[in-house]
Amino acid sequence: MISDLHAGDDHGLKWSKSSYSSNSSEADCVEVATACGLVHVRDSKSVPGPHLGFTPTTWENFVAHLSVG
Repeated sequence: MISDLHAGDDHGLKWSKSSYSSNSSEADCVEVATACGLVHVRDSKSVPGPHLGFTPTTWENFVAHLSVG
């Protein structure tokens, strides 16, 4: 995991929210953006808050782990 972005610094990222999430501003969700060889993740309830960055391989392994079960 790479914590590479400072709070409020989007670097022009285009964020996506899961289609399973409500469109409500109160919905608990993470948002994801891809750029510069990283998958960026943030909390939709704290848009200006910190973001995390993962390598594509790490993100793929995480998502694969979620779908097992």
